[in-house]
Amino acid sequence: MTETRADNVTWLTQEAYDRLKAELDHLSGPGRIEIAQKIEAAREEGDLRENGGYHAAKEEQGKIEGRILQLQGILENARVGEAPRTEGVVGPGMTVTVTFEGDDEEVTFLLASREEVGAPIDVYSPKSPLGAAINGKKVGDKATYALPNGRSMTVEILDATPYGG
Repeated sequence: MTETRADNVTWLTQEAYDRLKAELDHLSGPGRIEIAQKIEAAREEGDLRENGGYHAAKEEQGKIEGRILQLQGILENARVGEAPRTEGVVGPGMTVTVTFEGDDEEVTFLLASREEVGAPIDVYSPKSPLGAAINGKKVGDKATYALPNGRSMTVEILDATPYGG
């Protein structure tokens, strides 16, 4: 097994890995068969230029193939288990508390893959602008990142602890 660069690694819980693997197995097996049957049934209806069912089935097929590629990429770069973590240092798998510049309210979230749905707190991707800016920072550090409108935002890291579930 070859090692990939650390920024390409997606850390997943066993539950999330199993869920994504089951989705991939379904889409690449029975899912493909079902959509092929829908396309064939629509094709038998006649003129394909004005056949809405055919075009809808072909569009659905494209979405399924896209999701299959996405899942393959995630699972190919996935590591199951706990990401290496150091208390007080922001990284994937950490519960992070920050304050935004000009706002006294504290915001707490889990820095993890977006595929980790179901966490009882908000999940921010390490690849998001905020996640990338704070990754590797320590408690007390400040980080600045670009907002979609072109402005920048600065956050101060108040806490970074391993996520306990």
